[in-house]
Amino acid sequence: MNASLFELKDVTFRYETDHPVLESVSFSILPGERIALTGINGSGKTTLLELMVGLNKPQRGTVTAFGRTRIEEEDFYEVRLRTGLLFQDPDDQLFSSTVAEDVAFGPFNLGWPRKRIMAAVRAILARLGLEGFEHRITHHLSYGERRLVCMATILVMEPEVLLLDEPTEGLDEHHREMLVALLKASPCAMLIASHDKALLDAVTNRSLRLENGRV
Repeated sequence: MNASLFELKDVTFRYETDHPVLESVSFSILPGERIALTGINGSGKTTLLELMVGLNKPQRGTVTAFGRTRIEEEDFYEVRLRTGLLFQDPDDQLFSSTVAEDVAFGPFNLGWPRKRIMAAVRAILARLGLEGFEHRITHHLSYGERRLVCMATILVMEPEVLLLDEPTEGLDEHHREMLVALLKASPCAMLIASHDKALLDAVTNRSLRLENGRV
């Protein structure tokens, strides 16, 4: 039996209010699983994804990732190397001057050789329909193009798990189809928070729905 990549047990999280955003949430992700995460706006989908990589910390319950319970900030360093989180807002994820600099940031910090980095940058941009974008100014791109660059920044790292927050939002039909095909072909486990039913039907094999802070 496969060990879980992620396992959350009785996770409760609240911001500075008495009302919990998430309450006693428990679920796991196994290798190869592709899970749809659904729920109305404000149901806690984004908060849940952020909890899984340590950007938020639960007030109660445990987050176990890759066989270890993660509590302190340093516990999540490995998790973030092995997990690709796509933020809901691309402007929260992109910070370099050019597309190539943004996509190369992760590999550069891992010490990849420059030749390998540039080859990987070109390859992942091509797979997302962004050939020739290497020297484009990131903040001059359209919302959909920035969204795809964000996908490139996480896919170039070859993660084991993808946590995707509305990945098709703002994409035209051509690039949406390319992204769906790429996700269908990916070996990664996935948790995809989205209102795009066609995407979820095409890519995922089971679903979780958040209602009133609970699964």
